Parts: sequence; C-alpha cells; structure tokens
Amino acid sequence: MPKIKLSQRTIETVRNICASFDNQEGELINVLHEAQHKLGYLPAEVQELVAKELNMPVAKVYGVVTFYSFFNMLPQGEFPISVCMGTACYVRGAEQILHELKRQLNIEVGQTTPDGKFSLNCLRCVGACGLAPVVMVGEKVYGRVSPQQVRKIIADYQEGLIKAEKHEM
Repeated sequence: MPKIKLSQRTIETVRNICASFDNQEGELINVLHEAQHKLGYLPAEVQELVAKELNMPVAKVYGVVTFYSFFNMLPQGEFPISVCMGTACYVRGAEQILHELKRQLNIEVGQTTPDGKFSLNCLRCVGACGLAPVVMVGEKVYGRVSPQQVRKIIADYQEGLIKAEKHEM
C-alpha cells in the first residue's frame, strides 16, 4: 500500500489528541478512538505518529488497531454500515440482513461502493443484544432490523435525509 503524506493540519490534530490524554501510553485506545473519530480511519502514518507521541513501539499501536474490529485502517464510505454478528444478532437473523445489504449495495464485506457512499463491515458485538439484530450506520444504531427494512435505511442516506459526519485528513 502506498504511503500517504499527512497534512500539517492532520499532524497537529493527532498531536493535540495525544496531548489531551497527557501522551500517556495507557490512553492508547482513547487516543485511537478520538483520532479515528476526527480523521475517519487510522492509516499506518497516523499510527506511527501516535506511537511517537505516546513513546511506544509502532507494533503495539498496530496490534491494538488490528485487534479491535471498530478501528479501520482503510478509508470508509461516507456512510459505513456495520452488521452485528454477535450471538443474539446472529440467531435473530443478522445473516439475512447482511445478505440483503450485500445485494442492495452490490458489494461484499470489507468493500466500499464505487461512488464512495457506503462501506460494509461486520462486528462481533455492539452491546445492544436486546435490540437484535442490530445494524449501525456510522454511529447510528438500528435495532430489530428486518431484511425488508434494509432498502429504506439505505434510501434515507442516498436521498440525503441523513447527513454524514465530515472527517479531516
């Protein structure tokens, strides 16, 4: 994968995030959450900068980013869609929801639509088991989703009824 050049603004953003957590190694997950929230994803160059600011090995940062499914190393669609595949969601039909999303968007898990609007991923557990099956679009949680509701959810975003959060990079 080609290296990207971080803008001065992005470098300052990451440094400010690290400083807001006192550049403490024990705050790594919080730093990564905040950086991803601001930037949209965590490319290798951002991970390297975080490691430098927190005075820790890049391998440790990379290990955390790759271990937790909520961190992304690749740019996501304007509206990232995640289907919970935890036990409760799975037994209540998450697999059918995922199949319908793949069919409607014409993409596979891990891919982004050609127009850059949607990306599709799976999660292990959202922690909303009482609402199973659960789909997240960005940070918005949809509970008790049926395959029939998928078209409406996608349409709301395509028609601009729900706006995306803008990230800087």
